[in-house]
Amino acid sequence: MHATRFIYLSWLLISVPAWAGDDCLAYKLNPRVDLKTPIWSKEVVQPLRHMDLLHGNVVATMVDNYDIVADITNIEDGYCVALKSVYAVVGYSDFLVQIDIRHKPNTCSYNAILSHEDEHIRAYLSVMDDFKKELTDSIYVAADSIPPVFVRNTSDIDAAITELNTELQAHPDVILVKQKIKAAEEIRNKRVDAHDTGETLRKCFE
Repeated sequence: MHATRFIYLSWLLISVPAWAGDDCLAYKLNPRVDLKTPIWSKEVVQPLRHMDLLHGNVVATMVDNYDIVADITNIEDGYCVALKSVYAVVGYSDFLVQIDIRHKPNTCSYNAILSHEDEHIRAYLSVMDDFKKELTDSIYVAADSIPPVFVRNTSDIDAAITELNTELQAHPDVILVKQKIKAAEEIRNKRVDAHDTGETLRKCFE
């Protein structure tokens, strides 16, 4: 069995002057995109209460964080804030494996359940491996589509960068790939369960 918990870095959209004009468009850059997956960890626990009909479960935590680097150009009456680089960290940061308390550690049944949940973890990790390039490409398309933002004061620059980040994450290409990742998670985890006949666990009780 599996479950997924998502952690998203939320950005507050602040209203700032959004018009760039011809002057700011001249400062648009070819953005750099750097996408990394987090180093993941696994923790195995046994809930104090029985897990009803479940022998085990894995909860995957996904991080979805984007940092923007902007190029600031001083022009007449204000500043042009252009998207220069995107540093993204997207992927699974940790897996919480739960095994029913009825199965004692290091026993045949415990190890059989742990092995099954490890298959789910491999399924999750394979999703990010397969979609990393497509996600990187979608982030680039999104970043390249965003024009520079004009602000009048230096105090408005941070809000403009936040606006660029919000627009990046709301781009249809980025959203579509995330939907594909979610769908692939479901398909691959169902495949893990479908391929497990339960024979290994049953043999532990013979």
